[in-house]
Amino acid sequence: MPAEATGAYEDSRAGGLRKVARVVLLDPEDRILLLHGHEPDDPGDDWWFTPGGGLEGDESREQAALRELAEETGITEVELGPVLWRRTCSFPFAGRGWDQDEWYYLARTTQTVTEARGLTELERRSVAGARWWTCAELARAHETVYPTRLAELLRRLLDEGPPAGPVTLDTEIV
Repeated sequence: MPAEATGAYEDSRAGGLRKVARVVLLDPEDRILLLHGHEPDDPGDDWWFTPGGGLEGDESREQAALRELAEETGITEVELGPVLWRRTCSFPFAGRGWDQDEWYYLARTTQTVTEARGLTELERRSVAGARWWTCAELARAHETVYPTRLAELLRRLLDEGPPAGPVTLDTEIV
């Protein structure tokens, strides 16, 4: 699962839950942008995930969401919306253990061309690109996608709009 661990790379199990801001970025056609990640030394161990990463310094989750989106995709023209979902997850990545508290923000953009401009060295070794997905494509996908059930979550979001408050997703342990 792991390129979800982009940002500051200390072993989070030593210091509690790593605070993470993720972005559910939708274009005018309601497609969602996902990044394609893999283990740095094993491109065959791959998955898709939403842009985002760990908070740096004293930045807020909103600031981290926008910074990570710009670094990972080059997209800066966004309307950041509410927190849709919250999730706790634990997984191994790049030889380390990660325990994260993730908040997923809704964002909209008309800017659909992506260019990773600020990847760290580890991200350059583990992020293989980006792709816009329709909800139907996600529902048919055989690839691993995080968070799990993203196709169902996206369908509900598109059908019903954002929830009244953040929905807590099931804890994921890989």
